[in-house]
Amino acid sequence: MLTPYDWQEGIGNRAQFIEGRLAAGAPVLAVSLDEGILVFTYRKQAGKIYEIYDRLIYAGLGQQSDIEALRVAALEFASKEGYNRSEEDVTIQRVANAMSAAMKRAFSDFTSAPFVGRSLFGEVNETPQEDLYYAIDYDGDYTMHRLSCAITGKEDSAALLDSLKDISPSTKADKALERLTELWTSHVPEDGRPEDIKPEAVLLERSGERENRFRTLYPEEF
Repeated sequence: MLTPYDWQEGIGNRAQFIEGRLAAGAPVLAVSLDEGILVFTYRKQAGKIYEIYDRLIYAGLGQQSDIEALRVAALEFASKEGYNRSEEDVTIQRVANAMSAAMKRAFSDFTSAPFVGRSLFGEVNETPQEDLYYAIDYDGDYTMHRLSCAITGKEDSAALLDSLKDISPSTKADKALERLTELWTSHVPEDGRPEDIKPEAVLLERSGERENRFRTLYPEEF
């Protein structure tokens, strides 16, 4: 029989295990600009930044298989919402709440493996001030942000978030990208970086003039 003490100890052990796996995870940074939402990170092989729906973007750090599982789950949920309801009903709140619930269930269910990852969801709107971000932890807890957001491997994103606030929405994407690169490299010491990493950056455009708002900046265009 599982006692409350056993359950609490088990949860603590799970959290400790996941924190250890996430410690080396590459931070993901996002800022709202007049041009759209700019998301930046470094990666090894597989991508970490994805389009979820027309105005929604997702990025994650952690175990690649879990990042992919969350991406697929978010994409399927958003597509189902759009089909059963309408495109306007596919909001970041609905998607993030659904993913948060799934991560919470997996974390507290000792018969299944928890998600080893942290997630960042962003929604581009009419103005940078209206953009919305959700940062979701492996246990399903989440925080909401405006104008900028960051997730890191060691839950020490406060300093990064403060630095991101210095990037004005009027900053051009190329200049903001330079600043994000500086912030990322200053946050992750060179001797603590994984080998063979390369930058990845995506601009989720604010304008809906193009058929696809999701524009890859790194690595294809540079």
